[in-house]
Amino acid sequence: MRKILISVLAIFFVVVTHAQSGSAHSSTYRTALGVKIWDGGGISLKHFFNEKNAGELIGYFWYRGVRFTGLYEIHGDISGASGLKWYVGPGAHVGFYNDKYGGGGVIGIDGVIGLDYKINSAPINISLDWQPSLEFGSSRGFTGGWGGLGIRYTF
Repeated sequence: MRKILISVLAIFFVVVTHAQSGSAHSSTYRTALGVKIWDGGGISLKHFFNEKNAGELIGYFWYRGVRFTGLYEIHGDISGASGLKWYVGPGAHVGFYNDKYGGGGVIGIDGVIGLDYKINSAPINISLDWQPSLEFGSSRGFTGGWGGLGIRYTF
């Protein structure tokens, strides 16, 4: 898993180094890549399909295992706050947990609600969200502890 994380970080730095950021001095962006800080950590890629609809892929890595989440997010402007948007939407995930935490693979459905802010004078996006989820399988069910603080480079 360490090799995968190092490879992902290396790709991230190459993309950041070579990207032409058209969103550096704007309150909007099209695509963003960065980290999601939560109980563990994750890699987050967010892409807007149009002004109000985006998809986000998140790979969470922590001491209990790994979890890959895909979210469809509907965004809306917050009046009087340039660059700040609210978002809400559905999603799904697949996880692979250590034996100490139930072991094996799981699938589930997710929801998300949060705030997204694009810094006007820098190619940086910050988000804060909550991702409640329902996992299917033995000893599984509702969990409300997912989500976190996202810090991403926009391009």
